[in-house]
Amino acid sequence: MRLSRRAARPALRLLRLAALLALVAFAAFALLRLSPVDPVAAYLGPGIARLGPEQRAAIEAAWGLDRPAGVQFLRWLGRILSGDLGWSTSQNAPVAAVIAERGAATLRLALPALVLSGLLGFALGLAAGAREGSRLDRAVRLYAYVLAATPTFWLAIVFLTVFSVQLGWAPLCCSGPIGVTPDAVTWSQRLAHLALPLAVLTLFGVAQVSLHTRAKVAETMRSDHALFAFAQGATRRDVALRHAARAALAPALTIVCASLGEILGGTVLAEQVFAYPGLGRAGVAAGVQGDVPLLLALTLLAAALVAIGNLAADLLYPRVDPRLRSEGARL
Repeated sequence: MRLSRRAARPALRLLRLAALLALVAFAAFALLRLSPVDPVAAYLGPGIARLGPEQRAAIEAAWGLDRPAGVQFLRWLGRILSGDLGWSTSQNAPVAAVIAERGAATLRLALPALVLSGLLGFALGLAAGAREGSRLDRAVRLYAYVLAATPTFWLAIVFLTVFSVQLGWAPLCCSGPIGVTPDAVTWSQRLAHLALPLAVLTLFGVAQVSLHTRAKVAETMRSDHALFAFAQGATRRDVALRHAARAALAPALTIVCASLGEILGGTVLAEQVFAYPGLGRAGVAAGVQGDVPLLLALTLLAAALVAIGNLAADLLYPRVDPRLRSEGARL
């Protein structure tokens, strides 16, 4: 019975992920069908005025827009399952190629921001929780509350105005110097153009991690085993590092993995402000121009990444907390 239950867990998780992606695909397709954006008019722009009824009908037939909504959804879903993501009208390229090219730029921005915000938030929460009620604790909480209430695009505009326009410490936009081909951009130039967007996203993700970590650390510092450690002569620093940090690590890991969706949402806004050529900027262009295949593919990709982040937290839990490992062995 133990082996069968363990063997069934990965299969159940995959089934849940498949059901989630199917539900997201259906909801996204329904919302796009209800959108007032006309894909043909958005694609042609001012040229729609010179388009005759026969030509419009031919374009709609080529794109499959002349068929019922249910048929369109099933055809699109069938192509997705066969590995064909369709053609992006906004980028004039296959959707798979757009995701591969733009996704690399987004990963260079989102993944370091996720890791750095987790580390910085955990360190701040640990320091604040270990000194509950102190000036440091009040400063960290105020800092986290202000960040949590600050829109990402506003923070990005402030950083751009101060560090790029006024001080001239960072480039104004893009992932490389203007006029230089991507293959000619050096790593130092990439890092220089990545610095400001990365700083914005890192600060954006710190608030939740630091507040949850601070609460767990403060609770642990008031617990009986912490009081027993103090009675044995342990310092506040020793208790914080040896006991409170371990107790807060699992919740912090959950917050970091669950904040992947927030980081991706912040990436969209940061890429718009800094004109960074990632998936977020491509998604905004696809929404404006009614690029249904690219929008649907990006929606599924975002849902899959968030689900994978939660799954990663579940898999890492037993490694962080041995008690969960022993409980899983008894099931």
